[in-house]
Amino acid sequence: MPTLSDIKTRLDNLTELGNPAVQTVIEQLVAQRYHAHFSAEIIKKLTAQFQLSVVELALACLPVAASYALTPVSNFNVGAIAIGQSGDFYFGANQEYAGNAIQQSIHAEQSAISHAWLAGEKAITDVIVNYTPCGHCRQFMNELNSAATLKIHLPHSQNNLLHNYLPDAFGPKDLQISHVLFDEPAQDDLACTHSTGDKLIQAAITACLKSYAPYSQARSGVALQVVEQVVTGRYAENAAFNPSFLPLQSALNYRRLCGLADIEISRVVMVEMQGSLSHRHIVESLVKTHLELPIEYLNID
Repeated sequence: MPTLSDIKTRLDNLTELGNPAVQTVIEQLVAQRYHAHFSAEIIKKLTAQFQLSVVELALACLPVAASYALTPVSNFNVGAIAIGQSGDFYFGANQEYAGNAIQQSIHAEQSAISHAWLAGEKAITDVIVNYTPCGHCRQFMNELNSAATLKIHLPHSQNNLLHNYLPDAFGPKDLQISHVLFDEPAQDDLACTHSTGDKLIQAAITACLKSYAPYSQARSGVALQVVEQVVTGRYAENAAFNPSFLPLQSALNYRRLCGLADIEISRVVMVEMQGSLSHRHIVESLVKTHLELPIEYLNID
């Protein structure tokens, strides 16, 4: 399984190609301990230094983002950049888990968008990706609070609205959902009577409360103990159901993009709220085969 050392090797290979902008981007990643998130301030400096537009810089970053891919099944690396309304860049890459159902895979656009969501971004303005988004990802992006104005940029075609790729789309409005992905959770949704002194369990509870499940009401969150750090993930549901993003994938993706791929996970906690479905068994399956750990499971009111 590609670890941080493999990601570093891929980045070293890119450096040897001699593109000054890419070399500087990689140097910045190294300075950040491979945390693949650039602030708007860094983006401003890089665009000025290389006389590039924001989108041109993001396009140049795509091979760097693709270096974070985990593709033991397809051997096909996809990189994506989600640009937040803050101006920050959030990198993403596709990830696959050998020996598990293909539905456990993470698409690059999901990776970048989930990265931004967990980092506290309020909306996504642009998604840049090195291959045309598949139907799964187009539908996933249609759940965003910025879907109507979201721009998609490809190496061969820029400044296209998402709805150019997904005409006559089915989405939240068709199911009378007005509070959508990336909107702030309602205060009532954050209320919970369950509390604990265990920091990892409490982190999983918070992730569950901040998850997005307007169709099933089956909110869920995962917390990973990564040495002294806690990494969380949240469920993100979709009107079309299948493009929904599971909480364990959300957490594993965030861990990887934070540069923690080599750091051992010692505990996995999953918290769910009662709804019309459960993700417990699919999460247990991946934890068992990928991490060789049990999960600590809690169902809360």
